[in-house]
Amino acid sequence: MQVIPLPSDTNPNGDVFAGWLVKQMDIAAATLAGRISQGRNATVAMDRMEFLSPLRVGSQVGCYGELVEVGRSSMKINIEVWTLDRTAKAPRKVTEGLFIYVAIDEHGRIREVPDQAT
Repeated sequence: MQVIPLPSDTNPNGDVFAGWLVKQMDIAAATLAGRISQGRNATVAMDRMEFLSPLRVGSQVGCYGELVEVGRSSMKINIEVWTLDRTAKAPRKVTEGLFIYVAIDEHGRIREVPDQAT
């Protein structure tokens, strides 16, 4: 997922709010969880969130997801965030976090994640 933060997403110093970035990470992870679970899912936990460097307005932000583990009804997805500042020649890592989702049915009850072998 690629996105560019706007001035309304920043604090008075021009750095992007952590909450905005966590939202983007959750969207990216939820998208992957939805493909894996083939339906609805819900975020149940976030783990290991570390902010390595500030994110500035106007920078290109990329959220990259990797499935770490699938349980009976849960999915662990690692999201890395990289940015390319407007004047930079190389991207830099901003943060990463582990997101845990559970597959849910149309009534909001936990359901099994379909077999990933196919």
